[in-house]
Amino acid sequence: MVDFEKDIKQCVQILETGGTILYPTDTVWGLGCNALNENAVDKIFEIKKRPKEKSLVILLAEAKDILQYIAAPHPDIIDIVQHFETPTTVIYEGPLGFPDNVIAADGTIAIRIPDDPFCIALLKRYRKPIVSTSANISGEPTPAFFNMVAQDIVSGADYVVNYRQDDVLPRKPSRLVKINDDGSLHILRA
Repeated sequence: MVDFEKDIKQCVQILETGGTILYPTDTVWGLGCNALNENAVDKIFEIKKRPKEKSLVILLAEAKDILQYIAAPHPDIIDIVQHFETPTTVIYEGPLGFPDNVIAADGTIAIRIPDDPFCIALLKRYRKPIVSTSANISGEPTPAFFNMVAQDIVSGADYVVNYRQDDVLPRKPSRLVKINDDGSLHILRA
């Protein structure tokens, strides 16, 4: 396994100063920033040329972290999230502490707990939510691999992670769900 310690340190430093990172996730290559920093989030929208009405995905280190950022999650949320077998992004109502430009127009927020060693290490070291949006110009194909990321995106990021740049393991975007009152899932994107 490639040592990603240098990448983690660089990412944390960039995130702390309001910068943006281009990094591998448990799904596809993503653009990220401190999800609690409104100016950093604006930079993500600018790099992607994405309309600000479009929502972003937020990564958290552990399922228990959801309790800090969502007003009234399902009572079994930790158990539900810990039993996902594929990368799954959940749409929640009642986000707490996020700037307006992270929250969707309908007042919801999309959160995923990644199952990826790099993302988990980064999130645990940084200790704050991180934006994770696909590293593509809005409307263009989602880059599954680093070599598919457009040069505009690469040059727009303040730091580009070296780890997994040569990885060609097939990956796809996460499924998107809402959790019903009974704990069952309403699949929005498989």
